[in-house]
Amino acid sequence: MLSNAEIGIDLGTANILIYTKSKGIVLNEPSVVAIDINTKNVVAVGHEAKEMIGKTPRNIVPIRPLKDGVIADYDITAQMLKAFLKKVSKKLGRSMRKPTVVVCTPTGSTTVERRAIHNAITSYGAKQVHLIEEPVAAAIGADLPVDEPIANVVVDIGGGTAEVGIISFGGVVSSNSVRTGGDTMDDEIIHHIRKHYNVLIGERTAENIKMEIGYAHPNHKEEMVEVRGRDMVTGLPKTITISSKEVYDALRESLQQILEAIKTTLENCPPELSGDIVDHGIVLTGGGALLKGMKEWLTHELSVPVHLAPNPLESVAIGTGRSLKMISKLEKAAK
Repeated sequence: MLSNAEIGIDLGTANILIYTKSKGIVLNEPSVVAIDINTKNVVAVGHEAKEMIGKTPRNIVPIRPLKDGVIADYDITAQMLKAFLKKVSKKLGRSMRKPTVVVCTPTGSTTVERRAIHNAITSYGAKQVHLIEEPVAAAIGADLPVDEPIANVVVDIGGGTAEVGIISFGGVVSSNSVRTGGDTMDDEIIHHIRKHYNVLIGERTAENIKMEIGYAHPNHKEEMVEVRGRDMVTGLPKTITISSKEVYDALRESLQQILEAIKTTLENCPPELSGDIVDHGIVLTGGGALLKGMKEWLTHELSVPVHLAPNPLESVAIGTGRSLKMISKLEKAAK
């Protein structure tokens, strides 16, 4: 029946993923929109728009309408979602009339922020929109038994936020959210290179440095990488070499904030569930979980087992889609 497609959306600061019941993940693209500021028209979305960052003429501006996991620019987010849902319809070869949509929201989001997400999806013509908390979606996507009375601890490190949640009986027992994620780490790298080398680099270069030689653990074999940027004194292109130890120093503060959020959440956990955490440990999801040495570093700092979800980048989207089956139960638990 075409009229009632069921889709799950992971509305991430860095990437948007769309999951359908029949096909699994059908879209995974950067949450970037390129806008022509003269006509206010959307020129490109997703991969195409991300390619344009730092390389466009004056009238075309690439925008990331989601900041820290919430909608910063409502109109552009709605346009972006419409463009992505159109893409999905094309891919599936049929139109999704009045779909039932589940979207995940960060734990700390306000009623206003939640309403903005709800309205953006409804404006596309969704029949029903359900909102689910991000840690719950991540836990479902990581195959954790969320509806059982045991502590499932999830740490979801995304582009804009790091979410920590202890889930038991389908609801969040204790949670914490810090607006520190992959984007903050990229900014720290840009800042470090500007401060120490007087060289300006772009977001994409910073992200590549983080992925190549970024480490969460201070003890690692030092690696070097060449970086190209603009010399702030001469204004000319310049190539410098930086080491993984420097990148670690730049990331240390962000990592510390994530660690504090995890510790605070565990401290607020009921004693009955604390024993489960010692046995079952913590599951990492999100792109930040892929930072080298993250698992080892957290194991060392927290003295509990730390596991990586089977598919960290897609856990939230998969969980959002799967939660359709248990949505009424989850909504009761959230009340």
